[in-house]
Amino acid sequence: MPGQRKRRRQRQRELVDLSRAADRFGPDAGRWELCYTTEDESEWQAELRRLRTEEPGLDWDAVRLDMLCGRSTHPTTYRLSLFVPHPAPERPPAAPIPPPEEREEGAGP
Repeated sequence: MPGQRKRRRQRQRELVDLSRAADRFGPDAGRWELCYTTEDESEWQAELRRLRTEEPGLDWDAVRLDMLCGRSTHPTTYRLSLFVPHPAPERPPAAPIPPPEEREEGAGP
């Protein structure tokens, strides 16, 4: 079937990307911190525009945009969360290497 090899390779690339994302953003790697929440869609859009202009170096892979769909009793809520990695474990300082003992004068090797 024409194009099957191309589709298979694309699926394999997608699976690799998903596993990388799972490793990078998994529960052992850090946590999602809620930064902004609103029930007004225009405020939500304004906040996203502000982030795009004021934070050009922002890693958008580490940003989660949630839209919690409302019902008659609960309004729709828009949330923005940033991934905060766990701090790297600090290594204890290495034990200092003691200086070599000085040989006594006149002593041979």
